[in-house]
Amino acid sequence: MNESNIQPRNKLAVPAEVRGAISDLMAEYGLLIDENRLEEWGELFVDDCDYRIVTRENVEQGLPGSMMWCDNRAMLRDRIQSYRHVNEYNLHWDRHVIGPVRYCEQNGNTWSIEASYLLAQTTLEGGTTLFSVGRYRCEIVVSGGDALFRKVTVIADTGLVPSLLATPL
Repeated sequence: MNESNIQPRNKLAVPAEVRGAISDLMAEYGLLIDENRLEEWGELFVDDCDYRIVTRENVEQGLPGSMMWCDNRAMLRDRIQSYRHVNEYNLHWDRHVIGPVRYCEQNGNTWSIEASYLLAQTTLEGGTTLFSVGRYRCEIVVSGGDALFRKVTVIADTGLVPSLLATPL
C-alpha cells in the first residue's frame, strides 16, 4: 500500500486526567466482577444509569432484545440481591481481559468509549471455559477526576452462554 494513500483518522483529543479516570474505571469494572464484589461494582454507575447485555446479531439487525437490562442503579442493586439470595447458579470465578479504550465522542463531561472484552470462567472443579467475548459501548461521566458509568451496553458476540447468565459481563 502506498503511504500517500493512507488517510489519518479523526482522533479525539482526550486530556490525560480523563484518560486516567476512564482507564481506572474500566479496570475497576472488571476487577470488582472478578472478585465477586458486585455491591461495589453497582456503585460505579450514576443513579439513572442504563446497563444492558445484548447480542451482536441484535445490534447489527437493529433488534431491541436484551439478555439483561437494568435502567437505573436500584435495578442493578436488585439484580445483585437476587443473585446473592434467590438464584441458583454454577459456582465459578470470573476473569476479565479488557482491551484498550477507544474514545469515540465527547459531549460536555460525558465521554463515549468502546473496548473489547474477553471473559473466562473457572469452576470449583478447576475447569476454565471461555464464557463470553464482545465489546463494551459506554457513556462515562467524568467530573473532578472521578468517572462513573451513565450507560454500559455489553455487546456479546453470541447469545449462547455455556450456563446461566447470573452475573454482569
